[in-house]
Amino acid sequence: MDFAKSDDPAVQAQLDRLAQLSLPQGRFGLDTIRILMSRLGDPHLRLPPVFHVAGTNGKGSTCAFLRAMLEADGLSVHMATSPHLVRFNERIRIAGKLIENKHLSALLAEVLDQSDDLAPSFFEVTIAATFLAFSRTPADACVVEVGLGGRFDATNVIEHPAVCGIAALGIDHERFLLAPEEGTPDIPLARIAFEKSGIAKPGCPLVTFNYPDEAEEEIKRAAERTGALLAMRGRDWDISAIAGMEYRDKHGELMLPVPTLPGDHQMQNAALAVAMLRHQNAVTVSPAAIAQGIRTARWPARLQRLSSGPLTGGRNILLDGGHNPDAGQALKRYFAGQRLHLIIGMLANKDPAAIIEPLSDEIASLTVVPVPGQESHGVDAFGHGATSAQDVPAALSAIALDGLPILVAGSLYLAGEVLRLNQELPD
Repeated sequence: MDFAKSDDPAVQAQLDRLAQLSLPQGRFGLDTIRILMSRLGDPHLRLPPVFHVAGTNGKGSTCAFLRAMLEADGLSVHMATSPHLVRFNERIRIAGKLIENKHLSALLAEVLDQSDDLAPSFFEVTIAATFLAFSRTPADACVVEVGLGGRFDATNVIEHPAVCGIAALGIDHERFLLAPEEGTPDIPLARIAFEKSGIAKPGCPLVTFNYPDEAEEEIKRAAERTGALLAMRGRDWDISAIAGMEYRDKHGELMLPVPTLPGDHQMQNAALAVAMLRHQNAVTVSPAAIAQGIRTARWPARLQRLSSGPLTGGRNILLDGGHNPDAGQALKRYFAGQRLHLIIGMLANKDPAAIIEPLSDEIASLTVVPVPGQESHGVDAFGHGATSAQDVPAALSAIALDGLPILVAGSLYLAGEVLRLNQELPD
């Protein structure tokens, strides 16, 4: 369950109601969210052009690039992302600004009052409130991040997006996305691709990377089955890194800057955002705005260097919420050959080896902390040489002042706690 806290009593009252919701065992599908949307007047049918993004890793960063590019051209943008890091408000950005508490509490109350008999999930109520807010405020575009999977995700109630995108694929959320179901692929990565490509819509561009054969075939089948207009990297568009980032497709070439967001993988996410913009016709964005968006996009807890604050004490601390094998490999590429101190907290349903093994040659010390409010792994799960601390401040105080960088990683929930403690709230 996503936890959510607010300093505002009116918001907290509605978050307490949200916290009582859970997904009924075995119930998957879009029936509940569709009924709820109908009761609210079908706000999902009255949205500005929607950029809908799925994927295992990188979908949030792709959304951040899309928003930055659109706004760099002077456009007004709604954005829906998940999970939040510190405040529930982070999930709903209306015309460029995080939703205000008074608006949020009223929206949640309205949706919860309409859904008492439906037994909706936390996320279904959240998305219903989000789309209701978006439908009531004018904007030029909506950027919507899929929550989990795609096929049965509440955001998939959207019927006519301007464009859909699928970021990097990997194995994650196995309990839900690999649950046995007749008629679905047996190969794990193919099944993941099957679920993510469930956002494909008739006549809508579906912009993707290239993937291993078993995943690529599922995405091609989804496009053929739905009539989506597939635009796949390597076939319909591509990028290469020379002095900057060279993007090319049927419309021509763009010479673009390297993203400010750290990590080589962010070049891929930026390119996916560019390809999504270039393969849709609902909104026009200039090459100059695309370049500016690549420079200015921000996305917290993804190799984020903490600002000076109560936690840092002048030390070089990086924060990353990655928790699966692909995230571990991205961290490996970033820190390759550089020693670091690792503070890690991981949910009990995640594999510690996903982060620990790729970084094994770089780790100078390993400290395990609990993830606040969540069931998480203890120190024994992290192998020989790991030590434990009661929280991140205690872990930091025990690390030698030797000049090595410190990485806090393993969970977005933990990342949110670190940002809160450092008084560095995402805005």
